[in-house]
Amino acid sequence: MTPLTPSNPLTPNPLPPSNRLTPSSRLTPSNPLTPSLTRRPPCTVLRHEGRIVGSYVHRPQLPGTLAPRPYLHPVRTLGGATVTGLRPAGHPAHLGVSMAVPEVAGRDFRGGPGRLDHQGSQRHLSWLLRDPDGFVEELSWTAGGRQLLLERRTVAVRALGTGCWALDFTSALTNVTGREIGIGATDHAGGFCWPLPRRPEPAHVFSADGEGEAAVHGRPADWLALATDDWTLVFAGATGDTRADPWCVRTGEHPAVGSALAWERPLPIAPADTVTRRIVTAVADGRLDRPAAARIAGQLSDKGAAV
Repeated sequence: MTPLTPSNPLTPNPLPPSNRLTPSSRLTPSNPLTPSLTRRPPCTVLRHEGRIVGSYVHRPQLPGTLAPRPYLHPVRTLGGATVTGLRPAGHPAHLGVSMAVPEVAGRDFRGGPGRLDHQGSQRHLSWLLRDPDGFVEELSWTAGGRQLLLERRTVAVRALGTGCWALDFTSALTNVTGREIGIGATDHAGGFCWPLPRRPEPAHVFSADGEGEAAVHGRPADWLALATDDWTLVFAGATGDTRADPWCVRTGEHPAVGSALAWERPLPIAPADTVTRRIVTAVADGRLDRPAAARIAGQLSDKGAAV
């Protein structure tokens, strides 16, 4: 996949004719109300130097109680350790790496307890690019028979050196309703979300500015890391707008990391306007300390990182 730059993350080179999707390769949408128990949902495999590091489920088969949305799971280190969680007991709305937004114009795009007629869905529309190391996708955010947002999502695998790679995730959300709408609510965060596998001992969390869950949750930071004996994840906001968003961090019963589009108030989007966020996450084997995490974070964004 052609490398994407911070200044132009959404302009890929076109696929050569041999790699274009043909009618016979198109996948049939699944019914989210009747998930299949006999086959896995359609997915796109991501590779780093020929090694599988992630799977993207673009047409999920989910119970009707969940708002359908595409997700990445499993995501793995180069050594094979899984670093994403999927539908843990007691928190079924944790669906791997995804855009989990509890409210858009009064509709729920994250899922969980509540009225089914209140839920929306993120639907895969088409591939603009699909290579072994990444893709560009268009999605429709629809609720009540009406499209609210059109998303262009770019996911790319980046090389970072021995024992480490990075997942580059960009979401560009365009308001197509013809009126101003709000994303998020005053009592709910929402946006990029990375659920973590549960462990006997919680991951150690630290950022450029603090250490421990209480010191990083609800605060912006150029980068944020979670470290265990088996793996380390380093998250970095790759644009100024992304870095201004606060991090949501939980390391206990349902561990997850998120970057919140809205925190104290909904984020308004004017008609035809686009909100773009880009998170680049380093996936490393073993435990990294603060200086090592900061050095890696410096490779992930358009700014660099401070120790």
